[in-house]
Amino acid sequence: MTRVMKKFLTVVALMTVVVVLQTSRPAAQDDGVEEAERIARSAEVLDAIMAADDSAIPNAILERAEGIAVFPGTTRVGFGFGGMRGRGILSARSGDSWSAPAFLTLTGGSFGLQIGVERSDIILVIMVPEGLDNLVSNQFSIGVDAGLAAGPVGRNAAAATDLQLSAQILSYSRVRGVFAGITINGSTIRQDVDANERFYGSRLETRPIVFEGGGGDREPVGLWRQTLARHAN
Repeated sequence: MTRVMKKFLTVVALMTVVVVLQTSRPAAQDDGVEEAERIARSAEVLDAIMAADDSAIPNAILERAEGIAVFPGTTRVGFGFGGMRGRGILSARSGDSWSAPAFLTLTGGSFGLQIGVERSDIILVIMVPEGLDNLVSNQFSIGVDAGLAAGPVGRNAAAATDLQLSAQILSYSRVRGVFAGITINGSTIRQDVDANERFYGSRLETRPIVFEGGGGDREPVGLWRQTLARHAN
């Protein structure tokens, strides 16, 4: 295969990934309906991973968590070049309860032998205040601004690797109903101010929502907080 042909195929693959990721995005609605659905789906994902003892996030991990982010239905596309796009929410521990959720986006890319389209649910458990503080910045690069490791699984799991113990963020994923620890180093998380505005009615950034009690109690915020309290208090 000639060099020109290889370049052409690479460009085609990149364009295909971009098109698929763009068309996978839900249409924005000014009334915040899509954002409400995102919160409800995030609660369902957390309930699902905690429902099975052998795949649950360990209780010891959740008891120490400073923050939890969930990206339901994240799309991964691979045609030689791999891309990923997801929309999620983040809440921070606040005393004996949890903050209202702030909206985030997750994007990433990789090279390798990967073909096809796959949807997965991703959970990030933030273990230290520094990791949470980094995560609420305007743009956050996983593995650069904070260390990330695939998290241990099993409700009563006690063993953890040195990498997991030192990581600021632990990651989990569900693909085709199977939960496991994953690593998404190199991905970028950004605050979704537009989504915050659609849902809360004010153009709030992430920090005022998760650290200063901003946002509000519009449903299903209460459902999400109850889910966090049930599993991570």
